[in-house]
Amino acid sequence: MRDGDMLLTCEMSTTTAIRDLLGHSPSSPHLVAYLSTLSTTQVTPDVKSYPDAVYFNYYALGLSLLFIPISGYKPRSGLSRQDLQDAHLVLDGIDIYNTVKSDGKTSSRSPAYSPYPTTPITLTVAPETKEGTSRPSALSVTRNMTGKEFVTALGEPDRKGGGSGPSSGNIGIWVEWTRDGLMVEFGGDDSRGPQAWERGKDAPWRVISFFTSKTK
Repeated sequence: MRDGDMLLTCEMSTTTAIRDLLGHSPSSPHLVAYLSTLSTTQVTPDVKSYPDAVYFNYYALGLSLLFIPISGYKPRSGLSRQDLQDAHLVLDGIDIYNTVKSDGKTSSRSPAYSPYPTTPITLTVAPETKEGTSRPSALSVTRNMTGKEFVTALGEPDRKGGGSGPSSGNIGIWVEWTRDGLMVEFGGDDSRGPQAWERGKDAPWRVISFFTSKTK
C-alpha cells in the first residue's frame, strides 16, 4: 500500500499515547518515555516562556508542546528550561508537523521544523460523528493523507477556516473536530488562495494539533 493511502485501524501503537500526555507536567515520566520513542538520543527543547503559556519546541522531531501554568504560577518571559517550575505546568496542546511540496519544493510550516519522525500516526476519535453517524474509533494517518480523506473518515468538521481573504491571511485551510480535540491544517498550493476550499480536498496535512476534547 502506498504511503498516501488512508488506513483505518483500531490497533494501538506507541503514537496512540499522544493524547494521553495532555495534563502531564514537563518532567512527567510518561512524557519522557514518549520522547524517547521519537529519538535514540536525548533531545533538548527550545523553550519560549510567557506569563500565560510555555512552549517546548522540538524542531528536529517536528513537535511543539504547549504548557499552561496552574495554581497562580506566572512564568516570566525568557526563562530557561532549568528556571521553570514543572509542578505548576500542565500540557494543554500538542502540534505535530509534516512536510508538504509547494512549487516543486518541500517545506514545513516553519523552516526550522523537520517532519514528525513516526508514521503512520494513530489518532483515537469518538465512535460517532455529532450527527450520530458511526465511524472507526481510530484513524491511522500517513504523510500524504489529504483533506478529503480526513473528512471521509471523521465526518464534517465542527469548525474550519484559512484559505484566502482578509480574515484568513496566507495560512492554509484548517478544520477542527472539537469533540475529538483535533485540528488539522493543510499545506501546499491547493490550501491557499482563491478557491482554496474547492481544491483543498487534495491538499496534504501540514500540522495536526491535539487539545483537550470538548463536548458540544
